[in-house]
Amino acid sequence: MLLHLPDLLSGGFWGLALPALALTAPLVVLFVRYDFPLGLRRALLVFLAAFLLLFRFVDLAALGLVLGLYVFFTVFFWGTFYYHLRTGAPKTNFIRFWKLVWENPDSTSGNFQEQVPKALIALFTLEYLVAEPPSPGRALLVLGFTLLVGVASYLVHRFLFTWKPVYPAEPTREVNEDGPLAKRVIVVVIDGCRLDRFREAEKPYLEKMMARGTVYESVETTYPARTVVCFSSMFTGASPEAHGIRSNLVLKLGLKVESIFDVLRRHGKVGRLVGIAHLIDSFGDDVASVTSVAHNDKIDQNLIAAARRELHEHDPELLILQLLAVDQNGHTRGTYYPEYVERIEITDGLIEEFMRWCEERGYLEDAAVVLMADHGQGIGIGAHGHLSEGERFVPFAMWGKG
Repeated sequence: MLLHLPDLLSGGFWGLALPALALTAPLVVLFVRYDFPLGLRRALLVFLAAFLLLFRFVDLAALGLVLGLYVFFTVFFWGTFYYHLRTGAPKTNFIRFWKLVWENPDSTSGNFQEQVPKALIALFTLEYLVAEPPSPGRALLVLGFTLLVGVASYLVHRFLFTWKPVYPAEPTREVNEDGPLAKRVIVVVIDGCRLDRFREAEKPYLEKMMARGTVYESVETTYPARTVVCFSSMFTGASPEAHGIRSNLVLKLGLKVESIFDVLRRHGKVGRLVGIAHLIDSFGDDVASVTSVAHNDKIDQNLIAAARRELHEHDPELLILQLLAVDQNGHTRGTYYPEYVERIEITDGLIEEFMRWCEERGYLEDAAVVLMADHGQGIGIGAHGHLSEGERFVPFAMWGKG
């Protein structure tokens, strides 16, 4: 519509545009159905080259519109203006964010190499169809190209999408029959903390506590590595296929299986999860939510303050505390920059303060502590979802009673 503003009130334009939209819709549906993360996105360049060879058609205005709108929205509006308002990212974030968008291996809107080819193919197809009066030959060419893209997409995903994890099929071997091993369990989840950068960080408190407990060196996250998906698996013991949460966009609220909170209730115990609001989509009223719209220097302090309130008001046997600043730093500034490691180091100090507060008030008496992450982050805008190495492995340690 932006390309044809002078013609929008013309019946002649819509006589061309409506059939064009109908013919292009199956292609758009294919692009929604199939994402192309990591190395698979090269297939989109093949599709774009095939379009140019078959149709011998390029619309420079459409090319400029796609590039202009994408760069404006993603790099400036979202990557700079929005993140400045939400997290306090610098007003010059666009200087770095354009590179993060180019490197992002995930398939979200922050991936230039996925979204721009898809948008160009769809818009070029529309412009091809409205450039001349409709004809059976032009329509058949578009439908044939769509069929070709559909078959190729299926084959690419069938034979090359090979990195999804294989989950354990059997229950855990060890079952405790002799009563609780600890009076309380406190779980601290450093959201979006990748294992290699965690190891690089100076974290004296966590190192000291980990040395007293057990450290697991090869813990992997679930697929897709999204926050709500991972939390749902972490606190049900079920795969995403079993618990039903496949994305951070949860269209049907609640889990298909019982959670650890349900089991605790059945045994007369209390569990509470302190985290950001979209965890409610899985765990409902068991979540004490905190808004994620906060400066990145303040968000973890807000979450810890909520955790203190939960301990004081509910005295739960299980407290799960999500810390978000590391994840947000990766999304806004990237994981390969020093700020990401510095944020992990700041988090170490915040966890120490919280644990000291808990100890002073008796909440750590006969308690076990679990330190973990829901997922890591990849390159680019702290990408996570499709299990590149950085997002796949996460820290996991336990110390305390039992």
